[in-house]
Amino acid sequence: MTKTIAGVRAERLDRLALREAKRFASGRPHSAAAMLAGSGVFLNGVPMHWMTDWPMPHLPLVASAKGARITDIDGYEIDDFCLGDTGSMFGHSPKAVVKAIRHQAKHGLTYMLPTEDALEAGRLLTQVFGDFRWQIATTATDANRFALRVARAVTGRAKVLVFNGCYHGTVDDTMVELRAGRTEPRAGLVGQVQDLTKGAVACEFNDLAGVEAALKTGEIAAVLTEPVMTNSCMVLPEAGFLDGLRSLTRRYGALLVIDETHTLSTGLGGYTGVHGLAPDMFVVGKCVAGGMPTAVWGMTPDIAARFQRYDAGREAGHSGMGTTLSANPMQFACLRATLSEVMTAKNYARMDKGAARLVAGLTAAIEKHKAPWHALRVGARVEFICAKGPLKNGTEAAAAHQPAIEAALHTALLNRGCLIAPFHNMMLVSPATTKRQIDRLIAAFDEILTDLFE
Repeated sequence: MTKTIAGVRAERLDRLALREAKRFASGRPHSAAAMLAGSGVFLNGVPMHWMTDWPMPHLPLVASAKGARITDIDGYEIDDFCLGDTGSMFGHSPKAVVKAIRHQAKHGLTYMLPTEDALEAGRLLTQVFGDFRWQIATTATDANRFALRVARAVTGRAKVLVFNGCYHGTVDDTMVELRAGRTEPRAGLVGQVQDLTKGAVACEFNDLAGVEAALKTGEIAAVLTEPVMTNSCMVLPEAGFLDGLRSLTRRYGALLVIDETHTLSTGLGGYTGVHGLAPDMFVVGKCVAGGMPTAVWGMTPDIAARFQRYDAGREAGHSGMGTTLSANPMQFACLRATLSEVMTAKNYARMDKGAARLVAGLTAAIEKHKAPWHALRVGARVEFICAKGPLKNGTEAAAAHQPAIEAALHTALLNRGCLIAPFHNMMLVSPATTKRQIDRLIAAFDEILTDLFE
């Protein structure tokens, strides 16, 4: 019997993967030579271990990036739909951010004191995202970690509720999953020595009954969630789920923490602003400062007052929150520039229009080849998923993930001048992305599906 994977015959997939790997390797001799000569000083040959997730035979070395295009040292110009896995969602080196970096570089890089840019950035954060009391971190991982500390402090409770298959950076508290209906530490964790289930509970996304059962224990300090599950084959909230989550957390005295680090793609103000959510705490990172390592986290005035009362009675000492290089003047300069000149309604409208064109083209190709797949988007964020949809929760998302197909597709797309994220099948449309780039990606996708299905 012929083996098939997500509708693709195994021999077709193997043939495509082998051909595209050879094509990539033969076409990038300079990158191959440079990696061979210089990468031995790094663990597994890469500066950060996530880079091993790229499926190509070796990594291309970037020479430059501008707008929605990368140029590698072999001279290839690549349409970039990965955009630093959201870090450069508004395009590489927006002019306003470049100008802000140049100006601030002349006045110092860090001094653990505020600037006028800091005050203006705070005003702009409130204008864009709502009435929160803000703090600045370097990564969204840090921001989520600090938000959970505050939630535990003001509620006096130990546990956080997260959703099976979620992603909130590398926060230990979120590294749990459901196995046979039980919360367990995620498989594959490195060097884990603590029982993570003492501080975290996992439920399925879109399962309000499961959430309520967990909240009824009175142990949950906070529910930490993305409004749309990402990094796990994208899962949209069902009608009423997010409103129900808000209602349940209020009923049982838990805080609702919304992490918009990926769903900032939705529109101005993120999914929270576009859909009128009302979290107790709000987190966003990655592209919020135009690519400068920056995250922000805020709490409502009420939660801030509760935390200040807690903090006033706390014994002096280390809070476990904050890092020395966070809230530095370069971050604030880039925050101010991004919030005022880059993260605009006009740019979001352009991104939304381009993403609609992209998802329509991908869907048409999927339907043309009768692939049992689907495509969807949240604002400027687009995915094709190698399974029928819609997906309901993290368990279904994990089952929909097809690493062998995705690896072959990613390499084949890059050979045709299109870069998408190595994590699942995520694509972003930036303000700099052109119709021509979008159409090239659609055409490349259609060509590859022809090889796989016909």
